[in-house]
Formats: sequence, C-alpha cells, structure tokens
Amino acid sequence: MKQLFIILLVLPLMAMSQTFEKRMLSMTEFTVKQGHTAQFMEGVKKWKECYNENEGTNSWNFWSRVQGDGNVYGVTGYMPNWADMDKEDMAGKSCRMIAMTFIMPHVEKSHYAISKTLPDWSKKTLSTDSKLVWVTYFKVNNRALFSEIIKDVSGTLATEEGEARGYWYSFMGGGEDDPDYMVTDLFSSYAAIDEDDKKDGPFALYKKVHGDKKANQMMDNWRMAVGSSWSYIWELNEELSN
Repeated sequence: MKQLFIILLVLPLMAMSQTFEKRMLSMTEFTVKQGHTAQFMEGVKKWKECYNENEGTNSWNFWSRVQGDGNVYGVTGYMPNWADMDKEDMAGKSCRMIAMTFIMPHVEKSHYAISKTLPDWSKKTLSTDSKLVWVTYFKVNNRALFSEIIKDVSGTLATEEGEARGYWYSFMGGGEDDPDYMVTDLFSSYAAIDEDDKKDGPFALYKKVHGDKKANQMMDNWRMAVGSSWSYIWELNEELSN
C-alpha cells in the first residue's frame, strides 16, 4: 500500500499526443474491495479536485476494466523517460491526506507496471476520440522469435493497408507473472468493435499475401514464441481522467 501511495502522489504523467512516439507508459491497476466502488470513485474525484485546485500540471487517463474478476480500475499516463520520475509534484503532495483518507481504505490491492512504446511495430497516429481500448497481453518464451514475427506481420499489414494495426508496448521489468508485451486497439464505441470484427485478422491477411506455406510456418513459430496471451477491454472514465 505504501508503494501505491507514493505512485498516487509523485508519478509524473503526460497526456497522449496524436503521434505514437517513443516514450514510456505507466500503468497502475487498483482492485477495489467488494462493496466499496462508490466510495473509491468519490475518493478519486476528491483527489482530482484537490490536485487541480493546487494547480497540478500532470495528466492521466482513468479506466474501468470490463471483464475479469473483481472491480478493477486503471490509471495510465505517458512520460518521456526515466528522468521524468525525478520531478517533484507539489500538488500531489498537497493532496496526500485525500488519498490516505478517501482512496486507500477502499483498495484491496494494486499493481504497478511500466512499458515502453514500440513505434516500429505500431500505427503511426493516435485516435483522439477513443472511449474504449482492447488490450491483449503476451507472455513469451522467445523474445527474438516473437519480435521477428511481429515485425514481419506488421510490415505486411503496413504494405497492404497503409499502416500497421494497433499500438505495441514492451514491459520494462516486473514479476514472473507479468506480461512481456501488449498491443492495444482503440475504439470510439462498442459498435466500432463490431465494425472492426468484419476485417480479416492479421494472420488471415498474412496468408492471403504470402500463401499457405509461409503462413503455416509463421503459425508454427508463433506457437513456439508465445507462452500465453489474454485480453481485456478497458472503458475510459472521462470525469475522473485529467
């Protein structure tokens, strides 16, 4: 809990730009105690109000996880490099008692992660009206082989469609159960997900371009490279974002 408190107070977060550039993404997940959701949300609202009243300059996005166990919420933000974490956030420190009194008692557990963007694998521009993000996480057995596959498939997509699909990240450190990579797809609505489902998947398109033999070899390599994968949809809460 002490680590979570520090994160809430001093973590520097930057707003998304419209270009997917090299930078770092901080991610904090909060699992809220059963029956404490309303109190937790009110606490976050109070903390945001306090932060802005103290002329804080950091920005963040606040998300609720749609699937999975428990009531899970996430706070994400970008920073240019590690050195940005050395900066003091006086507005955040001024609101420490808000966090201790109105947020911390309602949090069952938290998880903090840092990843870096991989622009060479990703779409170049970011959507400005995204309300949902579909995140797929990967635990890999062979990083070199996984990297080779993603570069090949992303390159094929870029050639055929004008740019790659999704936005890729590589996790920096973490526990033995943490993912190694993730890819995010942004959507303006749930209906937009239905429209996206009508398109060929990456491997189906790869097969059309390169033929069965190369596509089958790619799938064999994929099975060797990837240990496990899972995904969630996260829904943006604009009121609690900043």
